[in-house]
Amino acid sequence: MKTIERTRRHERIAKTLRGGSDRPRMVVFRTKKHIYVQIIDDQAGKVLVTAATVGKEFKAKNPKTGNKDAAEKIGATIAELAKAKGIKKICFDRAGYKFHGRIKSLSDGARKGGLEF
Repeated sequence: MKTIERTRRHERIAKTLRGGSDRPRMVVFRTKKHIYVQIIDDQAGKVLVTAATVGKEFKAKNPKTGNKDAAEKIGATIAELAKAKGIKKICFDRAGYKFHGRIKSLSDGARKGGLEF
C-alpha cells in the first residue's frame, strides 16, 4: 500500500513539475539502505549530474548509508557537482516521498551547498 500511495503522490506532483535547461529537476529515489539523486534536463532528456550512497568512495568515508547524515552528505555532494556544471537553480522532485527525515536532510544539504529551490 505504501508504494501505491507514493506512486499516486508522485503522479500528482509530476503533472506540474518539469525541469528545463534553465532550471533542471532534481529527483530523489530512496531505499532502506541507500539514497540516489539525479539532476535531469527534461527538455533534452538527459541526466546532467548524479550522486548516490552506493559508491565505493562514499562507503569508504561513511559506513552507514541509510541515515540522515548520509542523506545530508549526498545533498552537499550533488550541490558541488551541480555547481561545477554551472547549475544554481533547480526544481526539487521528491518523487512522492513525504518531506521529512532523509528527504528533508538531503534538501538541507543541497541548500547548504548552494543550490536554490
